[in-house]
Amino acid sequence: MTKSEFVDAVAEKAGLSKKDAGEAVEAFLSTIEGELAKDGEVSFSGFGKFSVTKTAARQGRNPATGETIQIKAGKRPKFSAGAGLKKAVK
Repeated sequence: MTKSEFVDAVAEKAGLSKKDAGEAVEAFLSTIEGELAKDGEVSFSGFGKFSVTKTAARQGRNPATGETIQIKAGKRPKFSAGAGLKKAVK
């Protein structure tokens, strides 16, 4: 499902116009992005949790040359599925 198809589905289920549904989806996504940018987390009971994990600096290997390279420490977004979502997928 693409973002456009998702907006269409939200509009239909919520009885909103596509414009209003699109704005709601954008607000939802930007709120999650903003919270994760502050190293926060967003939890939806029964659905899942969006959080940020920190990765340590490590050595890697360039697959083209085989040369050893240093990979910087960083932060990555993470999603952990909740029990309700896991049950719905099974």
